[in-house]
Amino acid sequence: MLARKEWSTLTKFIYPGRFNRREFLLAGSVALVSRPLLAGAASAPRSLETPYKLNKLVLQASGEAGTYDALSVDCPFVFQHDGLWYMTFVAFDGIGYQTGLASSADLVRWTKIGCILRRDPAVPMLRYNAALNWIMRENGLESPGRLKRVHGKFVGAYHAYPNQGYEEGAASIGLAYSTDLHHWTLGEPALRPENGDLWEHGGLYKPCLLEFNGDYYLFYNAKNRTDSDWREQTGVAISKDLKTWKRYPGNPIIPNGGFGAPDSNFASDPCVLQNGKEWAFFYFGLDAKGVARDLAATGPDLFHVTKLQHPLIDVGAPGSVDSQYAHKPSVVAHKGDLYHFYCAVGKSNGREIRGISVARSNPWR
Repeated sequence: MLARKEWSTLTKFIYPGRFNRREFLLAGSVALVSRPLLAGAASAPRSLETPYKLNKLVLQASGEAGTYDALSVDCPFVFQHDGLWYMTFVAFDGIGYQTGLASSADLVRWTKIGCILRRDPAVPMLRYNAALNWIMRENGLESPGRLKRVHGKFVGAYHAYPNQGYEEGAASIGLAYSTDLHHWTLGEPALRPENGDLWEHGGLYKPCLLEFNGDYYLFYNAKNRTDSDWREQTGVAISKDLKTWKRYPGNPIIPNGGFGAPDSNFASDPCVLQNGKEWAFFYFGLDAKGVARDLAATGPDLFHVTKLQHPLIDVGAPGSVDSQYAHKPSVVAHKGDLYHFYCAVGKSNGREIRGISVARSNPWR
């Protein structure tokens, strides 16, 4: 991590006149998610807790050979548009990832619309995979995730692996543009693993794209190697025009925890939202035992985080839909409730079942 003086000098270079040293100080203490954050602030942030699981899948694989979602669905991104709820999801058919879209009137009953981003054999980066993970939305935790446009277009962020199979090869991240959410034009990679530091040379994973005060922030997790026993951590890059990106020199901003921590191996899949005067960093951790669960951190800005002390979504009991993993968060608000969507992985007759489930801040009625 940079010293205060070093980072103050850096920010004046990148964003002259925008920041002062005080804005980048670390939070003073670890906050418990059950307490109000930033006590005494004019606009007190909301609790991040969503302890009430639905305990069933709201979206799952088709199970039909030859379909884009034959084997699994993963990585939800939920938002509201024109009065309806939508979810993009990443689907796996045994060859690679493609991206689907589903809709809902109540956040529980979902109907698949179809595949909106397919692989393209003519494009080397998209030959096997095309995973749209985020569309730029309102930043607020209190928001239903209404989308924002740039020059009349929706802006998405995708990642793609170069090889056939499940997450094979070192993936890159790019931006995508659409006017109708069904047809997307993909740009060249914005971030490549080989252009980053050693912690991301193994490939880049889920992007999270937001705009704040006229600048764009691209959060992503990355791994340090492509073979076995890799580690994943989360960093951020900044742009003024969605074209030229500068990685934050203090990356990773969400590093792995120490021995015995729930994120000792992975600190991944960021979902970054503004919570009052703070920022909330939802992400998932993988521990040394191979258990994946959704965690959170908070920070006074978009670069410095303090991890919260217990999981937001933990794995379920044997036989439950999330007995193996409960991870990869997407969070929206509706009628005073927070809805926390996540990838739930369980087992049935010895076979892994990977789908989407949800938990919320108040009991289900």
